[in-house]
Amino acid sequence: MRVVSSAEIDRILTFPALVEALAEAFRGDMVTPVRHHHEIERPGSSGTLLLMPSWTGPAAGDGFVGVKVVSVFPDNGAKNLPSVMGSYLLMNGETGEPVAVLDGTRLTVWRTAAASALAARHLARADAARMVMVGSGALAPFLIRAHASQRPIREVSLWNHRPGKAEALAAELRAEGLPVTAVTDLEAAVREADLVSCATLSTAPVVKGAWLKEGAHLDLVGAFNLTMREADDEALRKALVYVDTQAALSEGGDVALSLREGTIEPGHVRGTLFDLCRHPPQRSDGAVTLFKSVGTALEDLAAAMLVWRLLPKTS
Repeated sequence: MRVVSSAEIDRILTFPALVEALAEAFRGDMVTPVRHHHEIERPGSSGTLLLMPSWTGPAAGDGFVGVKVVSVFPDNGAKNLPSVMGSYLLMNGETGEPVAVLDGTRLTVWRTAAASALAARHLARADAARMVMVGSGALAPFLIRAHASQRPIREVSLWNHRPGKAEALAAELRAEGLPVTAVTDLEAAVREADLVSCATLSTAPVVKGAWLKEGAHLDLVGAFNLTMREADDEALRKALVYVDTQAALSEGGDVALSLREGTIEPGHVRGTLFDLCRHPPQRSDGAVTLFKSVGTALEDLAAAMLVWRLLPKTS
């Protein structure tokens, strides 16, 4: 059984290949049960264990079974450990034999960014050139690279509520050759943007619908629970709204919150990534579009399968 590190994942994957692998997965035959969520009682704060299984269906050319195991222990910071850790176990679909264990944290940021880029392939204007990245955490550089792989991004404005973090990340990405500039005026940047991507832990909207120009696409990746929010109600009301899976209608902030509060009706959500990949919509150049993701084990399996296929096989 191979152990695949984060460095190997970074070396092997490219966003064009991963976006296409996800597109094939959403069009294909995969089984994705509801994820398992378990609380682990410990002195002080409790831990959480998440199990996210998926497997290829009988129509798939080659069979795999996979499961991501994620642990969340909030007190780990005091021990100089990450509070969230994960591993991905990939198994042969015919025998159940384990073939690889992959760094689950790295796999997650790659597939999350690729899912947003896949949605943008169908929802953002083909000539989208100006991007705003809201947030400068672990996902930000991956989202920038992923969107740039699908649209002709020429300018990226990077904003963070701590300007120093935005400046530091922008400098790192410019060293890679990416056209990234840190900004402090988020409203001004969004008003000019063709594509706005948000990956924050904000509990209040940071992007307002009034700022979105005609033809803009809004990508909402953060706000993973119902106490968080990245876009206001107006943004959702004025946009053609799509989600990654039906889970986004009840999990995460933004879409689920607007549905719960009655700001938008269920019919306002046009569809999922399954719909986008199987029946791509026609969008007018002036339409405002919005994509909200909460993640799915199908994406993890598709990404792990691609890594496995691209790994140099030892003799």
